[in-house]
Amino acid sequence: MILKGKVDILALQSLIQMKKYPMAKPYMGREEERAVIEVLRSGTLSLGPKLAGFEKEFAKFIGTRYACAVDNGTAALHLILLSLGIQKEDEVITSPFSFISSANAVLYHGAKPVFADVDPVTFNIDPKEVEKKITKKTKAILPVHIFGQSADMDPIMKLAKKHKLFVVEDACESLAACYKGRHVGTEGHAAAFSFYPNKQMTTGEGGVVVTNDKKIYELCRSLRNQGRAENMQWLDHERLGFNYRMHELSAAIGLAQLAKLPRMVKERRQIAGWYDQFLAPLEKKNLLFRPQVADHNTHSWFLYVARVSPEINRDKVIGDLAKIGVSSKPYLPSIHLFGFYSKKFGFKQGDFPVSEGISRSSLALPFYIGLKKSDVAHICRNLEKVLENSL
Repeated sequence: MILKGKVDILALQSLIQMKKYPMAKPYMGREEERAVIEVLRSGTLSLGPKLAGFEKEFAKFIGTRYACAVDNGTAALHLILLSLGIQKEDEVITSPFSFISSANAVLYHGAKPVFADVDPVTFNIDPKEVEKKITKKTKAILPVHIFGQSADMDPIMKLAKKHKLFVVEDACESLAACYKGRHVGTEGHAAAFSFYPNKQMTTGEGGVVVTNDKKIYELCRSLRNQGRAENMQWLDHERLGFNYRMHELSAAIGLAQLAKLPRMVKERRQIAGWYDQFLAPLEKKNLLFRPQVADHNTHSWFLYVARVSPEINRDKVIGDLAKIGVSSKPYLPSIHLFGFYSKKFGFKQGDFPVSEGISRSSLALPFYIGLKKSDVAHICRNLEKVLENSL
């Protein structure tokens, strides 16, 4: 920007005027503001009516008998596995292509996460690979519904029934997604959802356990609150528990967000449709591959994740996009290749080739309510230039 001692005014103006696109941002309005103010003025900040109301409405939306709200999705997974009696030396089959918390929740119990490779179309755990990994030590299957799309649950449930296994759904990324017309989170013994700010809806931080099993629900409800007795008497604790409570402020935001969730998901689907439209020509040029949706699935679009061609350096693409104000990320690394996991279990490159191939080529693009069709067109035009320059 400095030419022979002078400032390049045009370059400076270009940087100043460059519109920047973050990866994600929450969609909040006056409803959430009013809900928070109401709680603050009430003086009840924990274990109050907003929490009970949010749990009731969330269970109603998903279609389960019970919902137990907690402070994040990882806590929800932890409590579900604990309530099912998962313990040391047990094995839980899950996906290597996921955020690390799904596997970490298994380790919290001293159990072993056993990975099964994923489907190349949906990026979800492959039931045929799951079957290969079942042993006498297997106690549960933990499918992860990735990016807003359901895993293929019918064959997974069939395997679980045959081998008498628990099924724990990690639905943290797929709120409002459906499998054959049924909401994710309603197939297994219990499911976990997350409300981190980049999700389909948010409570700031937060999560929830959903189940139709009264025993699981009551255990999770006790365990989230330091193991308090079922009669909820103050300081009456009958088991080792945790401080995983969702506070009233988060629950109030959750109620406001839940009320407009169908509209928000509809808008996310529209944005995904724009990406599909503008990226179609790039796919014809073999520069990238758009995400695909299984025929039996209804996608709720946590993220829009494409895959770049093998000839293209994905990481260079991410760096070049950042220079022009477009954020992007490599969603997701394969868990088994993280240093901690490879050292502990001896995992190596090539163990799960489908997952690893997706991890090398995945490219998550800016995705949030507020993006206009012109914004998506601009992002895709610049992405095309960057991809072509990367060949």
